[in-house]
Amino acid sequence: MILAILILFFTVLFAGWLVRFLPKDNQYFLKILLAFSGAYLFSITILHILPDVLLSTDDPHQVGYYVLAGFFLQLLLELFSEGIEHGHVHKHAHDKNTGYVPFMLLFSLIMHSFLEGSILVENDHGHNHAGHNHGHNDYLGNNFYSVLVGIAIHHIPAAVALMSVLMFRLNNFKKAFGYLFLFAIASPLGILFSNYVILDQLQNTNLFMILSGLVAGNFLHISTTILFETSPDHRFHKNKIIATVAGTLLALASNFV
Repeated sequence: MILAILILFFTVLFAGWLVRFLPKDNQYFLKILLAFSGAYLFSITILHILPDVLLSTDDPHQVGYYVLAGFFLQLLLELFSEGIEHGHVHKHAHDKNTGYVPFMLLFSLIMHSFLEGSILVENDHGHNHAGHNHGHNDYLGNNFYSVLVGIAIHHIPAAVALMSVLMFRLNNFKKAFGYLFLFAIASPLGILFSNYVILDQLQNTNLFMILSGLVAGNFLHISTTILFETSPDHRFHKNKIIATVAGTLLALASNFV
């Protein structure tokens, strides 16, 4: 768990730190990374998160409600985040808010990131419940590292986009990096919250199903948006196709790890 927290925390900080060295007028590298992360997120959602959440409840039909809720929750969050979750950077030459921190944008990203971290539960806390072949806790942590990798990869373009917006608004790297820190700790706090505060509820109620359904809906919205937007003209882009296939293959390979 400590390794997961460190990975998520430093992935965001490192990606944000790189912004000061990246070319301002060339976002091609970011689009390739987005294609890879979109394919990976979509694949782990279909291959891992949805099967586990369906198996974790006696009434799989209700999962659909939470997946839909997560999908539209992400749509609502993007009204404030302006699509930074999937790498959008909106810089307006005549933006009157220069010097002002976009707190609603930051809040929506933190909420989204916290929710992602909350489904990373290690299933090694030691108490199984006799008499239940498929208890609520049987599927906790089944795909811990597959989902962890997906969240970490997904946070790289999000951190780059957020840091770019903060730099544009504040024109001060240190101040911008301080606000990026809030985004960096959101997923680690989600991990700690699930593993130490609500672990009993996750193991004995439908809360794991609810959280996983919401995150699955989030991931479906983000990943499909990324995959559609990386080729908006429906033309063949070799590098993006390669990145998309690579992301899918990595998710498939995680089945055998």
